[in-house]
Amino acid sequence: MRILCVLLPHFPLRCEILRNPGIDARQVIIIYGTGSRKLVLDYSPELTELQRDMPLQQALARYDKAEIVQADMPCYWSTFNRILDGLEEKSPLVEGLELGTAYLGIDGLQLIYPKDENLIKEVIEVLPKTFIPQIGIAEGKFPACLAALHSPPSGHKIFKGDISSFLKELPCDILPLSAKGKSRLHDFGINTLGQLAVFPEGPLQSQFGPEGRRIQELARGNDAMPVYPRLWEEIIEGSTLLPSVTVSLETIILTVESLLSPVFTRLAPAGMGIHTMAMWTRSWNSENWERSIQFKEPVMDMHTAISRIRRIMENFPQPGPIEEVGVRVTRLGYPLGRQKSLFREVRGRDNLMEDIRQLELRQGNTLVFQLKEVEPWSRIPERRYALTPTGL
Repeated sequence: MRILCVLLPHFPLRCEILRNPGIDARQVIIIYGTGSRKLVLDYSPELTELQRDMPLQQALARYDKAEIVQADMPCYWSTFNRILDGLEEKSPLVEGLELGTAYLGIDGLQLIYPKDENLIKEVIEVLPKTFIPQIGIAEGKFPACLAALHSPPSGHKIFKGDISSFLKELPCDILPLSAKGKSRLHDFGINTLGQLAVFPEGPLQSQFGPEGRRIQELARGNDAMPVYPRLWEEIIEGSTLLPSVTVSLETIILTVESLLSPVFTRLAPAGMGIHTMAMWTRSWNSENWERSIQFKEPVMDMHTAISRIRRIMENFPQPGPIEEVGVRVTRLGYPLGRQKSLFREVRGRDNLMEDIRQLELRQGNTLVFQLKEVEPWSRIPERRYALTPTGL
């Protein structure tokens, strides 16, 4: 299968430049992690001694004057998903499991793009100008990725026919293998793909198991792994900046309620609920906190969703005072059949909530609110209580 690989080097850095062009003129290290564990995610190209996942202390020992930027993973993935949306207009098979790397299945596109250069031109037009892509085309994902790695910036490279002569001098470190696995290859005296390609299969598989056969096939230029296209799912996102930074769990919960309220109002007419969602926060010093939340059954009401979110937030504390809160609904679903309560009081409350929901659907906005205690210790009266939507 012929595959086109799009590499976007230093993708997190380019995302930061996209929203703050002044960063391009400074030496920057983008870090991720929480607490005392800080690792390098990306860095300016001139900081040649750095590597991804290097501890921040080691990075600063080499470049102590570099500017530190906290990674904004929701922003990076949002930007990358928009790029993947554009690439899907060129090919129906688009895979984007790793940030900054995309694979396109291009078999059958010859009728639309008679020459590969025509397709490459269309792909480049989809990408924002801030990014400097490297594009490769070959038979298989791994050879296509190698072609992209060895293409010039904003250029391309196409592999045709036998590529064993090109592969034999490449180091084994380019294989999709763990650091421990690469170290074991070097211990056996295997340093290049050419050496790995002719190594006896028996000893290799006895040491690496099924993975040994796969990496040897990759070293020979054979990769039968298919492209795994994205499943089409509607994604609903929302975020808000708080009036002031806070450490109050109740304030964060109320903010989440305000973000989810229009989502439930929108889904209710279709009889759908939230099956999977993610919640994220950003602290005053730009540290990110994010958790994926899955429900056994699609949740149809605010009360059930908030109850689960509250438990997760209690078990996984915030990195510091919060200034921004966001939610991302990634999977929807239909509810299972459910019997109504036998108790009159519960049925009465459910009927009341259903009447309120129908009224709000008819009017198109929230009409009924409830008063909730937020920061009863605050000296400012307006912060002690807040009006929130009913638990729909």
